[in-house]
Amino acid sequence: MKMTFRWYGANSDSVSLRQIKQIPGMSGIMGVLDYKAAGEVWTEDEIAAYVGEAQAAGLECEVIESVNVHEDIKMGLPSRDKYIENYCATIRNLAKHGVKVIVYNFMPVFDWLRTDLARIMPEDGSNSLYFDEADLGDRGPLEIVRNTLEGSNGFSLPGWEPERLAELEKTMKRYEGISPELLRENYRYFLQGIIPTCEKCGIVMACHPDDPAWPIFGLPRIAYDLDGLDKIVKLVDSRSNALCLCSGSLGSNPSNDIPAIIRRFGEMGRIGCLHLRNIKFLGHRKFREAAHLSSTGDLDMFEIVKAAYETCPDTYIRPDHGRMIWSETGRPGYGLYDRALGAAYLNGLWEAVEKLSSKK
Repeated sequence: MKMTFRWYGANSDSVSLRQIKQIPGMSGIMGVLDYKAAGEVWTEDEIAAYVGEAQAAGLECEVIESVNVHEDIKMGLPSRDKYIENYCATIRNLAKHGVKVIVYNFMPVFDWLRTDLARIMPEDGSNSLYFDEADLGDRGPLEIVRNTLEGSNGFSLPGWEPERLAELEKTMKRYEGISPELLRENYRYFLQGIIPTCEKCGIVMACHPDDPAWPIFGLPRIAYDLDGLDKIVKLVDSRSNALCLCSGSLGSNPSNDIPAIIRRFGEMGRIGCLHLRNIKFLGHRKFREAAHLSSTGDLDMFEIVKAAYETCPDTYIRPDHGRMIWSETGRPGYGLYDRALGAAYLNGLWEAVEKLSSKK
């Protein structure tokens, strides 16, 4: 296992590489060039500069996140072939600089959705990302977009880039005629276009699940439970077609058994990496993101880590969204302190599982 930390770059992150390096057990980062629009080629010069900066700080950069899939690919438009070619070029460029895993998603329009980016926790005064479907009320997608961008503290948010959302109404209209089955076929076409390049370059594509784990605004969604994920890995039979299993995204639906899902795909060799965080259920389709400690939420983090240790011990892990604590401000979900505590906790669980296993 390699413990990593998401980092947006020196010009777009409140957390420095020096601070990340000081977190015990931290091997590297899960990187992202957040200024790149979906469909753009990530150039070698950009990648080399980013990876080189991480390596100069003593950190690896073997996982890259948010190489966004253009909506034209998801909708199956004629222009998709051009964007698939661009995606293959990015894959080749990333592989040249030591990247081994690319995290992406196939969610229509919205990569993730919350109704509050800074919900105060009454028990300790910290704040975290929060969702209550009832709060959507009569608010449409455009209003949700405005509220989300206004609450971002001036930082970009993954999946909420302004240029991606500039034609939101037009894009939403186009999706009205796309069923989950058609979206899945468009996904197959995308994978068939990129997986041969991945296999040549030694890259694993790790699909992130839908967040939250159910359809939103009538959009088709296909990656929010075991059955949907199983269909994804079967679209193209290749070890390069894998998953980024996110305990928080899948865990937003209490029907999902996260340890069992990890075991299934870990045993298949189809887990590219893990995002680990805890969730506190507050009602029907209502939750907040809790501290990583099992007792602060409703996910059994020990069993989640144990499942990973037993089925995909060589995977990459990062602590996912953290609370804002100790008066910190920054990109919602991506402060330093709570995620650093989460990394330490996950490393502790890993050590405990490892030592218990060695005594058997």
